[in-house]
Amino acid sequence: MTGYRSVDDTFAFVEDHGDPASPALLCLHTAGQSGVQWRHVVPGLVEAGHRVVVPDLPGHGRSEPAPGGPVDDLGAYAGWLLALADALGLDRFAVAGCSIGGKIALDLAVRASDRLTAVVAMAADAWTGGSPSPRGLRRELVDVAAPSRADRTELGTLAVVGRATDPERARLIAAMHRREDPVVSNSDLLGWASHDLRERLGEVSCPLHLVVGADDLWLDVERVRWAASRIPGARCTVLDGVGHYPMEEIPGFAAVLDGWLRDLTTGTEAA
Repeated sequence: MTGYRSVDDTFAFVEDHGDPASPALLCLHTAGQSGVQWRHVVPGLVEAGHRVVVPDLPGHGRSEPAPGGPVDDLGAYAGWLLALADALGLDRFAVAGCSIGGKIALDLAVRASDRLTAVVAMAADAWTGGSPSPRGLRRELVDVAAPSRADRTELGTLAVVGRATDPERARLIAAMHRREDPVVSNSDLLGWASHDLRERLGEVSCPLHLVVGADDLWLDVERVRWAASRIPGARCTVLDGVGHYPMEEIPGFAAVLDGWLRDLTTGTEAA
């Protein structure tokens, strides 16, 4: 049931849609954002037969802050999500995430493959090479409330939306990103820049699909392909004309994601 739950001392908002007996799918948002990014995708996923769980991570959206303040360790989010899964009684579930959500999905695959039926990690790799600069991000924490920050967020979002995205949709995606708490966003990005799973990729045993947009300026496609090559049986898809936010940029994305998940769980070749 959609509503608030206390998980690891955080009072968090969690959307829970669909038949509780259906296969569960955990959908994870990007840095600084919330479950609102999945608003247009959830109905189609429910119609396709999924139970869709969309949490606002601690400090994001409608959730209260994490007890220790903004989180800059994506592994901490992964641990929190496993505690959430326990609270919801999810012994086995699939995960789909984008950006930091994609990295967290990859982290979950490393630490809890035995619980995951499938993982779709979008706009994510095992290591970004320390980019963006952690030093620069920490310097921004001093004055992130400056009025120009909202403009920088909106323009930066527009820069990483793919060329195939309808301009009106792109403007909406960017406008929604203006809502971010800059302290939380920067902390998320510190986690993004420092999160390194390169040495643990071989531990993944669940079906996994890495997805990257060809127009994503924040990702190196070859790094994503390299990560996929180190995970037994993993797949990698490069989306032409798509940027950093596939679930927001691609019309009818629910059917696309459902297809990827079904390919992973049935073992058939992806189209």
